[in-house]
Amino acid sequence: MTPPVADRADLLAALHPLAQAPQGPGWNRAELADFVAPDAALVEAAVLVGLVPREAGTGVLLTRRTDLLRHHAGQVSFPGGRIELFDADAVAAAVREAGEEIGLVPQQISPLGYLDPLATITGFRVMPVVATIATDYVPRPDPNEVAEVFEVPLSFVLDPANLTVRTLDLRGRPRQVLEFVNRGVPAQRIWGATASILWNLRARLEGEGSPH
Repeated sequence: MTPPVADRADLLAALHPLAQAPQGPGWNRAELADFVAPDAALVEAAVLVGLVPREAGTGVLLTRRTDLLRHHAGQVSFPGGRIELFDADAVAAAVREAGEEIGLVPQQISPLGYLDPLATITGFRVMPVVATIATDYVPRPDPNEVAEVFEVPLSFVLDPANLTVRTLDLRGRPRQVLEFVNRGVPAQRIWGATASILWNLRARLEGEGSPH
């Protein structure tokens, strides 16, 4: 089997440990000052950044949301959602949501650690949980939430040449967002919060600064 782009030791060294979840309102919180009040309470959420070891290299597990969802309809995202009171922590929430949304079972998920929390303009503080995913996983998406489950090569998202910064008009104000350049892989548009989380993964592996 071809070794993954980032091996387990590299990932563990780059991530916040499972026993010590990172604190703070989000590494990008200051960038949202014009869209989310600085004193606004953000809703705690978690997503699963699943890495699948393949013979051709590590794949990153992503979903395309249905067009009917209240938040991020039709967008590419990681499985995840709000952290509920009955969830023990962000890991438990990410694993639960992955099961509900795409049929992953806990035995197929091996959590490794956390990326930095991310704030969103929809008022969430998202905790990305990085985990390896068993290669025998067969997607079973919930049609009410997920239109498609797919993988992109980790090598693609770790290549700086594939990431750009675009300026969008949001609520009458300019906002810079990250977006992966479509070079045929993947066919789906990866931008916004999902692109920011993937940038953060690369940044922690390579020790980069701000993307803007």
